[in-house]
Amino acid sequence: RYSLFYNHLKNIEECEGGLDQFTKSYKIFGVNQLLEGGIYCREWAPGAEAVFLAGDFNGWNPFSHPYKKLEYGKWELFIPLREDGCPAVPHGSKLKVVIRAQNGALLYRISPWARYVVRDEDKVNYDWVHWNPPQSYIHKHPSPKRLKSLRIYESHVGIASPEGKVASYKNFTYNLLPRIKDLGYNCVQLMAIMEHAYYASFGYQVTSFFAASSRYGTPDDLKEMIDVAHSMGITVLLDVVHSHASKNSEDGLNQFDGTDSCFFHSGYRGNHQLWDSRLFDYANWEVLRFLLSNLRMWIEDYRFDGFRFDGVTSMLYHHHGIGTGFSGDYNEYFGLHVDEDALCYLMLANHMINSLHPECITIAEDVSGMPALCRPVAEGGGGFDYRLAMAIPDKWIQIIKELKDEDWNMGNIVHTLTNRRYEEKYIAYAESHDQALVGDKTLAFRLMDAEMYTNMSVLMPLTPVIDRGIQLHKMIRLITHALGGESYLNFMGNEFGHPEWLDFPRIGNNESYHYARRQFNLTEDDLLRYKFLNAFDRDMNRLEERFGWLASPQAYVSEKHEANKVIAFERAGLVFIFNFHPYQSYVDYRVVIWHSSLTVVFKYKILLDSDAGEYGGHQRLDHNTEYFSEEYPHNYRPNSLMVSNLCTFNLCTFCTFFPQ
Repeated sequence: RYSLFYNHLKNIEECEGGLDQFTKSYKIFGVNQLLEGGIYCREWAPGAEAVFLAGDFNGWNPFSHPYKKLEYGKWELFIPLREDGCPAVPHGSKLKVVIRAQNGALLYRISPWARYVVRDEDKVNYDWVHWNPPQSYIHKHPSPKRLKSLRIYESHVGIASPEGKVASYKNFTYNLLPRIKDLGYNCVQLMAIMEHAYYASFGYQVTSFFAASSRYGTPDDLKEMIDVAHSMGITVLLDVVHSHASKNSEDGLNQFDGTDSCFFHSGYRGNHQLWDSRLFDYANWEVLRFLLSNLRMWIEDYRFDGFRFDGVTSMLYHHHGIGTGFSGDYNEYFGLHVDEDALCYLMLANHMINSLHPECITIAEDVSGMPALCRPVAEGGGGFDYRLAMAIPDKWIQIIKELKDEDWNMGNIVHTLTNRRYEEKYIAYAESHDQALVGDKTLAFRLMDAEMYTNMSVLMPLTPVIDRGIQLHKMIRLITHALGGESYLNFMGNEFGHPEWLDFPRIGNNESYHYARRQFNLTEDDLLRYKFLNAFDRDMNRLEERFGWLASPQAYVSEKHEANKVIAFERAGLVFIFNFHPYQSYVDYRVVIWHSSLTVVFKYKILLDSDAGEYGGHQRLDHNTEYFSEEYPHNYRPNSLMVSNLCTFNLCTFCTFFPQ
């Protein structure tokens, strides 16, 4: 694998003048304004017989501006300034690349490199609009330094409003970013930014890879949003979809040059049977140019701080993970079923990003557990910084759905949260957008179900279902946060137990926006219990900011007691104790203290208590109580700590203060 990567890199150096030059192609391909005022156009259409540019600028004459054919299927066109000194293609004018196919048909296409596409309300397809404003947005704030502890707020701009409509970049900038900052998240992961014709695809059927979605606003609006996030110290990641592309041909990449291939494999191999989309040919030189340049454009033009690569499992294997389970056996990761061309592309992408923009972060969404995916390329790894711990949300769903509270297995929970590949960083999460979509259920909905509609008011009696749901919602999130990885992720709205699923407007729901929104207003109503979950999530993140457990070594788990339903561990100098027992509280419960010296007594105080009143708890613990380490053997360790009261469905985080 490394040899394949090295040979590709060497060929790029010899044929293109290096990776730096190769990945700047977004400044050459498509339609670009030159400094001297002319317009330079270049396309790759190996199956075309002829290529032309048509648009408002030439009265849509399909033949007046022909491209010149170059080597290797490339075509170029230069359009000088008009006689009055103005650009020949004005800002805001509509364009199309006209392809004469091998059968003689004229095909009107959007350039794969188009920077801005819009759809009129009375049309089905998108139009390509030349984006070259007299004054583009100028970034005012530097990007944040690379974070040691990532607390990610997974977001979708279009649903980031309580109103039933497509929300805007401006709304996100001025209403959501301050909220995210207050909640203690230091990173925003933006979904559905790359233009996609079908809104209900959640952004995963990309039609224009270089265009920021116009349904939320202009490219400058997005640049301003990222700039404001940077001013708050918030890192911004793009959910990039390079695993497949929309089948659209009128406003997508499919059949761009009139052939079945071009950017994709031809025939069966070029189609994803479950996603009904096209699959890239990662061995193709121009496909590598296109995808690598795409990453660089998002970093340099918009100032994104990195990427979460979607669908990595589908890329890594010829079977795309369809109908395949992964047990961890190495035969599943090494063999002819691995798509080494795709893996090589990912290695090149990470090498390029790390070489040219080492401050950027890359995340792999891989459910298979491919070894070394998050190790450096120089070691033969995939080069990613983080991978998603995708087994964790599945485990919580399985436990809540299938087991009674008294049957929860503490050892199994700990194993799932700590089962990570050695020296590979994981992003832990209890739930993401996947669990919020219609057809699935969020943790809050699984725990409280229909009672969320009737019993979340503080004016109503606290029912056993709501009480259990609120307490477990907090416990599940903190134990995942503190024990599950080296980073943490939450999908917008789930932090306060958003009461409804997410369903985009489509024919099946009469094009309704009712469920394509996030009701942040629920947390601002003092009469609703959502405020308790919101406050706990905020203080959990702020505590991590203070002590940095995500950047600390893995936790030392001192107890996973099946009968007591207690889990205890230490990380970053903090002691975490969770009582998952549904009805048993404990007086004078002893836990191990790992780092306590034989000769020094340490004092501990409660820092975070899920039973506190501000989090919707029962206030059974005295936060003024001080606890002291003892030279008292427990669980095969020489030192321990006695906790005076460990309540049912309760967690406590203790901090060591100073030696006595």
